Amino acid sequence: MYKSFYNLERSPFELTPDPSFLFPTSRHNEALAALYHGVRGHKGFVVLTGEVGTGKTLLLRCLLQLLSRTSDIACAYTFNSHLAPLEFLQQIASDFGLAVSGKKKSEVLSSLGNYVIERGSRLLTTVLVVDEAHQLSVDALEEIRLLTNLETTQDKLLQVLLVGQPELDDKLDSANLRQLKQRIAHRCQLLPLDLNETVGYIERRLQVAGLGPQNRILFPFETIAGIYRHTHGIPRLINTVCENALITAYAQQKQNVTPEIVAAVVADLRLNCNAAHSSEMEKTAKLDEANLRQAAKGLLDLLAYLNKLPSGDNELRTQ
Repeated sequence: MYKSFYNLERSPFELTPDPSFLFPTSRHNEALAALYHGVRGHKGFVVLTGEVGTGKTLLLRCLLQLLSRTSDIACAYTFNSHLAPLEFLQQIASDFGLAVSGKKKSEVLSSLGNYVIERGSRLLTTVLVVDEAHQLSVDALEEIRLLTNLETTQDKLLQVLLVGQPELDDKLDSANLRQLKQRIAHRCQLLPLDLNETVGYIERRLQVAGLGPQNRILFPFETIAGIYRHTHGIPRLINTVCENALITAYAQQKQNVTPEIVAAVVADLRLNCNAAHSSEMEKTAKLDEANLRQAAKGLLDLLAYLNKLPSGDNELRTQ
């Protein structure tokens, strides 16, 4: 709708995780390197965590694109972690092309084990990628750990990438998963973008979408500063605000996106509701604290007064 008006070849702020739009911050580069090294170095377990919308799935797509360039890697990718352990194992086996439908758990494990061992004997790499891993049950995580017992004297035969929200870190730090935790070779984390990174992120996506350096500035710095303030640097929210802002600017036949347009979009998307709710909760907490201090002071004053009374005034003391 707005592409021809702004001389764009494609939509720059789609929510689908397209690897061509990756904006490589230092943290993204470090995380991608850790994941790639974990697979290529046969390190076993690698964990990637990050808040909702920070780009974990996009980074995974980039990794899978890199790994697909060679023929020695077989990869199972799963994002449905709301499964019983047997169903989860069946899904993994099916992704590897194994016929396990209707088989018992022991048979599925045997098929997976034989598959991994056979590939290892031919010096081939086998990878299991689990997205949304924070939703895995402890039992499912234990099943994955047992699969990684398959190893030679030098290498792990199954490489496992666990990707999820920060709750995954909490789960892996629990006492009942300490055996799995000790096997993790790398742990990396994605954080929201800072202001400078937000500027680079928006410019990068516009360039990939076809906006040349000679074209108009669609998002002036003051507009991006407003976007950053409302989205806190979370890429998915940045995409949502920018997409809606471009549509609004086009509807108004504006040559660029103004801070006022961004403010209107944020209000329509109700992105400021959580901030307002948090501010109100903070005010309530401060008020409760002040009332508590006042009540405590009153009680101390009363005790001090009672202590000054003559010893015969027992009736007033007991009141």
